[in-house]
Amino acid sequence: MVKVQPPRALEHGGHEIDLLREGAALVGLLRPLDMPGVARQLAARRITAFALELIPRITRAQSMDVLSSMATIAGYHAVLLAAQALPKIFPMLVTAAGTISPARVLVVGAGVAGLQAIATARRLGAVVEAYDTRPAVKEQVQSLGARFVELALETGDAEDSGGYAKAQSEDFYARQRALLGERVRAADVVVTTAQVPGQRAPLLIDEATVEGMRPGSVIVDLAAEQGGNCALTQVGRDVLAHGVQIRGPLNLPSAHPAHASQLFGRNVATFILQLVKEGKLALDFDDELVRASLLTHDGKVVHEGTRARLEMSTGSDAGASCPPVRGETRRSSP
Repeated sequence: MVKVQPPRALEHGGHEIDLLREGAALVGLLRPLDMPGVARQLAARRITAFALELIPRITRAQSMDVLSSMATIAGYHAVLLAAQALPKIFPMLVTAAGTISPARVLVVGAGVAGLQAIATARRLGAVVEAYDTRPAVKEQVQSLGARFVELALETGDAEDSGGYAKAQSEDFYARQRALLGERVRAADVVVTTAQVPGQRAPLLIDEATVEGMRPGSVIVDLAAEQGGNCALTQVGRDVLAHGVQIRGPLNLPSAHPAHASQLFGRNVATFILQLVKEGKLALDFDDELVRASLLTHDGKVVHEGTRARLEMSTGSDAGASCPPVRGETRRSSP
């Protein structure tokens, strides 16, 4: 069984997991760190489940990277949402009636979504700058024609060995908000993408900063579902605060279903072909790809991070709903 979203409760009672044949295999975006209770249910049903979010960041797995594919589309569409809402156009125009100055766009987080947002804003003619805690992405930002914002912060451990952004201390985020605020207030559009796997999205823009932005400015918060990078973000809603429109969109890839489906399908098909031999599921537990992505097997939750979440949780409803999570997954290039 291949599924996009995690199994869910049915409208009239029961659960989608109950509909799976015991011992079947499931492949999908299962959100194991956000919804560990789903993993527990899958294990109880003796489902062999693979979480696409857990596919390792290795060269041979790039063609299977669903997160990068969906982030590419989300970053593109985020800029379209901002352009639609901004009461001015993005490019500089020299006309008989005078010169129109270009819009200024700030992208926070230069992962896959952020890099695609930079590229899209540049194609529309905006002046773009980008910030990321990881100095290693500076060259990628500049290669897209944007300016890399550097803050006076110690960020030596901002990235883990898998290419993910790491959570920082609250003191770090407080200093980051203060220093980043100047760049946010100078922008017409801010696109935020900062996330850290398995945790609430870091708060990067406080209400005081929003209040200091020019009326008509736009914030598109791609971390909305994980709690938001902006203090005023509301999940799935557009809100107006202090004259600034703050958009908290959900599931942006669904706005471009043809290409989202095309990319997802290719990612999943390539992954499944690594698991199947002669038409049957043949798991090689010495294969890093199998070992890293396997969530449940033989009646057990085998992913260590998910097991740790389950041990920390109490009550039978752990993970039944999705708590806010921190972090955008990223690769070194879109």
